[in-house]
Amino acid sequence: MKRVGTISVLVLAGFVYVCLNIVQVWSVGRSNDAREVDAIVVMGVAQYDGRPSPQLQARLDHVLTLWSMGVAKLVVTTGGNQPGDRFTEARASADYLIAGGIPESSISMEDIGSTTLQSLQGVAEILHSRGLVSVEIVTDPYHALRSRLIAQDLGLSAYVSPTENSAVTGWAEKRRMINEGLGLSLAHVIGFRALDRMTN
Repeated sequence: MKRVGTISVLVLAGFVYVCLNIVQVWSVGRSNDAREVDAIVVMGVAQYDGRPSPQLQARLDHVLTLWSMGVAKLVVTTGGNQPGDRFTEARASADYLIAGGIPESSISMEDIGSTTLQSLQGVAEILHSRGLVSVEIVTDPYHALRSRLIAQDLGLSAYVSPTENSAVTGWAEKRRMINEGLGLSLAHVIGFRALDRMTN
């Protein structure tokens, strides 16, 4: 009976811990920590033959807003491509931002990564090679906390400014926030690198 009670307490504690992480995902996703930094980093997501998906376009439009505010003098676009794609997410993002008025010379591309960890590892290498360290990460609200934590783990001073017009809304957003909370709960135990290997 005592063993059953211990297990019940552990299960309850685990449930509460996951719920707290889900709340944190939601809270950070609703924050906006825009400030002057070395670089704006936009996390990649689907593109269609060089044309940003609605989800990616919302992120890029937010980057244009931050650029107009003078948040940074450098933008780093991220994301590789899927087999058969002619364009990477980073290239599609860069082209969109150039069309929006950001000089090509002010854009750097991380165009290899296929996961958040891989992309941010590439970003860290690019920035550290230039002596830069502070970043404003632009992504969807549900993805903001994980992106910030990974960037910090890689030695970057990371802040987040989630897009306010995400294409992911309603139950789809809630489901992703729950998944993020579950993933972060596990990552806090085994680390982001181990979680990345398990899920890819």
